[in-house]
Amino acid sequence: MDPKEARHVATEGLEAWRQYQASRPKTEHVSLGGPLRAVIFFLILGAGTLIGFAIGSLEGGLFGGTRDAIAAAIISAIFGGWAHRIPRIAAQWERAVILRLGKFHGLKGPGVMLVFPVVDTVRFVDTRLLTIDIPHQQVITRDNVPVMVDGVIFFLVRDPQTAVITVQDYRYAISQYAQASLRDVIGSMTLDELLSERDKIQARLAVVVEERAKAWGIHVDAIRLLDINMPEDLKRMMSRQASAEREKRATITKAEGDRDAAINLAAAAEKMAKSPGAMQLRTLQTLDGLGSSSANTVIMAVPVEVLELARTLSRAFLGRTGGDTGDRELSSPGSDSSAGRAP
Repeated sequence: MDPKEARHVATEGLEAWRQYQASRPKTEHVSLGGPLRAVIFFLILGAGTLIGFAIGSLEGGLFGGTRDAIAAAIISAIFGGWAHRIPRIAAQWERAVILRLGKFHGLKGPGVMLVFPVVDTVRFVDTRLLTIDIPHQQVITRDNVPVMVDGVIFFLVRDPQTAVITVQDYRYAISQYAQASLRDVIGSMTLDELLSERDKIQARLAVVVEERAKAWGIHVDAIRLLDINMPEDLKRMMSRQASAEREKRATITKAEGDRDAAINLAAAAEKMAKSPGAMQLRTLQTLDGLGSSSANTVIMAVPVEVLELARTLSRAFLGRTGGDTGDRELSSPGSDSSAGRAP
């Protein structure tokens, strides 16, 4: 194996170990019975030593009492070392699964319980809402786009007996099952669906994992996707596409505005044509708007009244000319007809 392959194998091994450690609980059990067990141990040791010294003193005086006290202290320490492990305390959120001689004996807690060493084995289970990180998973979508997705699982143990007896390590099991389900669900979707339907993906993942975890005594509260990473070239292409879409919408909006403005201008021109004084008022309004700034200079070469008079005379002249032309056209056919009847 060359150094490159060895480095690759070592990297994969470290990543697998990191994922396994991330799936394991930080603290399996909060020890609350330590002070109580210490008190029991020293009480047994002190009581045994005093009883041995008293018995030895009655039979052999001070020397016999000291000898018997040492022997009693050794015996008391051995017995106290076994007896002080009997009382155990489970917190309010913990449940203890008791196995007696390898067989399920009962479920105890919270509070003080008696667990006999050598005979009984106890496993504490946290029933609070727990979280496990889903490490980055490389997934290929249905349209062949590689993405990196990570998330987090929120779950709690509903049946501690089933979770301990059925599964070797329920935390690691649900973590691995969630990773596999994440690849399956995202692999059946396109990139657009992955980016736009995150809520549906999370709900579908929760349902898929819940169906399997229910048999392990675990309830999946929710699964959330934290980050979706895509290749850099794909990000640049999507950025250009979004920019083009925005430019397209801006062009369409501007064209619609120009169309509406043209329609309104045509309607305004039609109304002004029907009212003789409307054009003059509009002209005066325009001049007022231009005159508000000292940088503008407006020169009216011809007054509006003169233009209106010229327009009126032009209409009268055209009407008269048209009337004369019509009279000539009407008289010409009559002349031809009379000339035709003369012969």
